[in-house]
Amino acid sequence: MASHLPRYRRVLVKIGGELLAGDQGFGIEEAILARVASEVKEVHELGCEIALVLGGGNFIRGLNASAKGMDRATADYMGMLATVINSLAMQGELEKIGVATRVMSALTVAQVAEPYIRRRATRHLEKGRVVIFAAGTGNPYFTTDTAASLRAMEIGAQIICKATKVDAVYDADPFLVANAKRYRELTYIEVLQQNLKVMDSTAISLCMDNRLPILIFSLLEFGNIKRAVLGESVGTLVHGGHV
Repeated sequence: MASHLPRYRRVLVKIGGELLAGDQGFGIEEAILARVASEVKEVHELGCEIALVLGGGNFIRGLNASAKGMDRATADYMGMLATVINSLAMQGELEKIGVATRVMSALTVAQVAEPYIRRRATRHLEKGRVVIFAAGTGNPYFTTDTAASLRAMEIGAQIICKATKVDAVYDADPFLVANAKRYRELTYIEVLQQNLKVMDSTAISLCMDNRLPILIFSLLEFGNIKRAVLGESVGTLVHGGHV
């Protein structure tokens, strides 16, 4: 029988920006934003301290823009600003349903978000506030996956929960390959050696060096964030070989 107490005291949830666009493919679909906020509230009410990192791919991806001729650093800064937009939208949705939330940005946007200060972030979590980390690491050439790994370690998160469109990690795209192999568990080394698209290699290496587990699961199935925090079997767990 599954426990109704969270397995993890403090978690960081990474959500790809493209998930927020839904079927429209661009921008923010209000229904999805509301559903994610309600799931975060459920986890918060379990007594779990929760931080979020949202991607910006529903507006712009720095790497894609640079491939079309835009200066890479400029494109990456634009991507960081896109994550601020998503973070503010999520904050508004969470506070609408009664969840105290703080947005902390790695870029200075004082009118809309607090600057990222590690000790202040942990204090917000201790006071029961959801913290959303915006603008990546504040540096170009680093993804929001890497930012999620870095922030998770800085705040002492026990796990990174990466919510995606796919229910687990496969050895091939399950939407294109009917017999793609589904993994229940993987080690960091296996992810790197097989070049599995879990997170970018910098993020995986950071987690490996600090033995921070990563759980990959689908956000499209309602309740998966809660199941992950409760320690139920969901998605694929990436770890160092001992859990």
